[in-house]
Amino acid sequence: MKNVRLVLLLLIVFGVGIGAGMFIQRQNSHALMVSPDSVNEFQLVEQAWNITRTNYVDRTATQPQPLAYGTISGMVDGLGDTGHSTFLTPEELQQQNQFERGQLQGIGLEVQEKNGNVVIIAPLDGSPAQKAGLRPGDIILKVNGQMVTDVSQAVKLILGPAGTSVTVTIQSPSGTERDVTLVRAVINLVSVTWNELPGTSIAHLRLSDFISGASAELDKALSAIKTQGASGIVLDLRNNPGGLLEEAVAVTSRFISTGNVLLEKDINGKITSVPVTHGVATIDLPVMVLINQGTASAAEITAGALRDAGRAKLIGETTFGTGTVLTQFPLSDGSALILAIQEWLTPSGKTIWHTGLPPDQVIALPTGTTPLFPETEQGLTSSQLQASGDQQLLSAIAQLSGK
Repeated sequence: MKNVRLVLLLLIVFGVGIGAGMFIQRQNSHALMVSPDSVNEFQLVEQAWNITRTNYVDRTATQPQPLAYGTISGMVDGLGDTGHSTFLTPEELQQQNQFERGQLQGIGLEVQEKNGNVVIIAPLDGSPAQKAGLRPGDIILKVNGQMVTDVSQAVKLILGPAGTSVTVTIQSPSGTERDVTLVRAVINLVSVTWNELPGTSIAHLRLSDFISGASAELDKALSAIKTQGASGIVLDLRNNPGGLLEEAVAVTSRFISTGNVLLEKDINGKITSVPVTHGVATIDLPVMVLINQGTASAAEITAGALRDAGRAKLIGETTFGTGTVLTQFPLSDGSALILAIQEWLTPSGKTIWHTGLPPDQVIALPTGTTPLFPETEQGLTSSQLQASGDQQLLSAIAQLSGK
């Protein structure tokens, strides 16, 4: 997938993350070191800069900051990173930091820029976008009637305070267009929810992201699940955009007690094992994992590790395919480069970058069917659950029940 830019547009839409979801580490700024073989290329950039500033007819478009940001964005886009190496303005960086802290304002979408379109990867749980029925694969064509072709433009148009409204024109994968008006809101992220599925003793455990504190929330849920006497767990990672590397390791370590969570391959091809965290409480109940195209980054790490360990089967659709550990390099004006410095592999050495994790059992939800999550299952009867159309969840229940 070329020309892909992932951004968590959480103040606006949702995004890098994290974004794709994303694995974030932070580094200090570094002094510019230009190698001798790069001098001519830097002179070329300077020449183009001066020609543009001197000759372009629209003087308002040649202000230094927009040109600098465009130049940096073009350089990062030229890497062709199919994960989410990107350039973040100070505003976009603030959005990402809000996501990691678990509170943000906006309509709650993870999006990517792909082939000139702004494509929805996943809506955030409890967000205006999720409540409005926006789904992975939908394309944002317009914002308040204005055509959009890139993420930065979408950010500017959708950005606004909680309580105000914005209208987006959505194109579904089938080509159907519709206008959706959403009211921006303050979104408090809850990483972990669970519910005992009606008519069963199986816990439906939903992990919506891997922000700071997700593993601590998971500990509380697993303790309650044990107390309830559950016979199995459906671990739901659908539409989970990922988050922090340390949370991915911690979450996975609640389900497997030995071995590795992932392998990291650096710029020189050196592979380093990242083991499970010891000394934490693990659960030994049977597990099935639900995945889809909105499952990314840290969620893919957990899913891949559980399968490689023989701990769970994966049910649903091929995941997004985020295969890099990102590092944040702050720039002097508060913006930042988010660059892939390592590729991650599953513990058995399988590559996820570009391809995603294929499920053990391929089940695509019918068009128009919304996945069931624990918060939407309250009050359902067993017959209503069976009639829900969520065949991914129903298949996991059947296998855990031995049917």
